[in-house]
Amino acid sequence: MNLSMKQNMALGLVAILGLALGQAQEIPDRPEKLTFPPLVYDAPNPADYREELESGAIVYIYPDRERPLIDLSVNIRAGSFLDTEGKEGLANLTGHLMARGGIPSKPANELDEELEFLAARLSSSFGGLNGSISLNLLSKDADRGFEILRAVLAAPSFQEDKLALRKTQLLQGLKQRNDDSRNIESRERNFLAYGENFWFNRHTTAASLESIRREDLLAFHHEWVHPRNFIVSISGDFDRDAMLERLDGVFAAWPHPGKKAPPVPQEREYGKSGVYIVDKDVNQGRVSIMLPGIRWDDPDFYAIQVMNDVLGGGGFTSRITNRVRSDEGLAYSAGSSFPGGSHYPVVFRAGFQSKSRTVAYATSIVLEEIERIAGEPVSAEELLTAKKSFIDTFPNNFASSAQVVSAFAGDEMIGRYARQPNYWAEYRDNIEAVDIAAVQRVAKRRLRLGQVIILIVGQKEEILKGHPDHPVELGRLAKGGVKELPMRDPLTMKPLK
Repeated sequence: MNLSMKQNMALGLVAILGLALGQAQEIPDRPEKLTFPPLVYDAPNPADYREELESGAIVYIYPDRERPLIDLSVNIRAGSFLDTEGKEGLANLTGHLMARGGIPSKPANELDEELEFLAARLSSSFGGLNGSISLNLLSKDADRGFEILRAVLAAPSFQEDKLALRKTQLLQGLKQRNDDSRNIESRERNFLAYGENFWFNRHTTAASLESIRREDLLAFHHEWVHPRNFIVSISGDFDRDAMLERLDGVFAAWPHPGKKAPPVPQEREYGKSGVYIVDKDVNQGRVSIMLPGIRWDDPDFYAIQVMNDVLGGGGFTSRITNRVRSDEGLAYSAGSSFPGGSHYPVVFRAGFQSKSRTVAYATSIVLEEIERIAGEPVSAEELLTAKKSFIDTFPNNFASSAQVVSAFAGDEMIGRYARQPNYWAEYRDNIEAVDIAAVQRVAKRRLRLGQVIILIVGQKEEILKGHPDHPVELGRLAKGGVKELPMRDPLTMKPLK
């Protein structure tokens, strides 16, 4: 099976090499005269790599003998969405210290020294949606490496000194929350897009950080870090059956009963249309233009991806980039994203940075392009370019054994494998099926400027002046008018008066 997997992944490269050799026999005098046969590439089938262990852990496994290395990631169905009120930051602390706070047989500093001696990399973290323990090591050191992995997963020590150090580091980070306009824009964007009470907007505060004790980390770990919440991706220099037996041993006889993680909360509240300004003394205004978003399983997903590529997601081939950056020179980078959220709908966003006096003008151009793509059909050339950008780069998703199992583990995490097991096999056909009418249909349906939220972080007074050669009144760009958002206290996250 390992040989056939490698043959499948190398098929595209073989075809390209054969083509290059054939073309070398007759070289045309002009590049546009080059002709290429269609690239034939079959996506790997996730079912060929998937195993379910007795412990309940799901494993995506890919033996690859090319290098004497093993790459492993244990993805955990848990994250900061499970933080309890008043303990915001608990998941983050737990994840950080699992691999950095020692194990029963070795204190943290000695464990770090051993890992360095083994030339192994071990890391751990908990984000908003899930956790991860990653291990990279030489295959000859697998016995000791997996002993350490078991200890880190099942019985991390959470040393008091390491906890105190990490809390001090995080507190210093909290104090700097208002230093960078990027951070301000990111958090205020989430408040406007999902509401003050959305779980993602329950930030760590000085008080919540102070309240967290070692016992809290142990309780969080015992409750959620369990094989039933594990999705493992592993590739490298090993025998498939022997590795599955090894993983069975790592996850067997778990010392804590644990709980199955609940679904990620979906309750959110999209904000009122308007222009929102956070006054910050920086030399450029940072702008986010938002509209309601989708999840990955939305029926319009493929048409939306193609539409967004034409609008602003395709770099120098997209309209927003060409107009704001190339034609007008108003921003170094400008574009849009319309992702399918993994667990909840993620908003559409167009964004850029521009000089204060040109912020309003550049924003008006982006809104014009949003209105234009909803109001008139895209060209056949634009459609072809957008679709080829997805189809021609498709094999890059599986360029290595680690990428294969990582992609499939991600699908398992969000439920795609269960609901759309043929997602990758049908992906290019679904992109190819998108036509001009579908692009305009989803643009009209999803890009309704009556719902637009415009967030600007920058020098309010200068931004409101606008540009003398391009007078644009910010208040007319969204139906809710202009509102100033107060800065937030970095330690409490409460709006400052």
